[in-house]
Amino acid sequence: MFGNNKSGEKYFEGFKEMCGYSSDAANFLKEIITSYDPALIEQHRSKMHAIENDGDVARHQMFRSLSNESRLPIEREDVVAMADAIDEITDSIEDILLRLYMYDIHVIRGDMVAVVDVMIKIIKVLREALAAFPEFKSSKAVQKNIQEKLVEINSLEEEGDRLYIEAVRSVYTDKSLLPNEAAAWSHIFVYLEDVIDAVEDAADVIESVMMKHG
Repeated sequence: MFGNNKSGEKYFEGFKEMCGYSSDAANFLKEIITSYDPALIEQHRSKMHAIENDGDVARHQMFRSLSNESRLPIEREDVVAMADAIDEITDSIEDILLRLYMYDIHVIRGDMVAVVDVMIKIIKVLREALAAFPEFKSSKAVQKNIQEKLVEINSLEEEGDRLYIEAVRSVYTDKSLLPNEAAAWSHIFVYLEDVIDAVEDAADVIESVMMKHG
């Protein structure tokens, strides 16, 4: 990818490619927990790691190109910040699956499914914003469209925060859980929250770039 595209386009394409891996990871996680079978967790870990590794490869290709680039469509630190935020999305999704394995989770809580649904939605909106991002300098209409996506991301982040708070409270008020089970689920919800926060970080980079060039 980074050897074939025009200088500026390849970075925007790289962001979209990386976010595509984040979307793949999120949808795969939803598939896993919808028909959860602990006996398949090793198999799922292998596939999830392959997705995460593809994202890492795309990020490393971008950074190798960046080190030799003199003309950039946005500032160098913004390229790095965007790539790091998207990479964190995919990494954190893999971390969630790893926690299901490490904590020997046998039954998925309904509130986890609810947070994952928000996670899938917010990543989808980020992909839509990134699709329009290359043209953000071209017209006010494009900028308005992107701003609407950023507002939607903020609303979904707030919904995720609300679900996170209620989910953690539900864990610690569930008298059927042993203390170690409650701790395990609390940690899993932290990683779910990390994914949503990383999406907001990527959205913040978009907003910052638009303000610099506004």
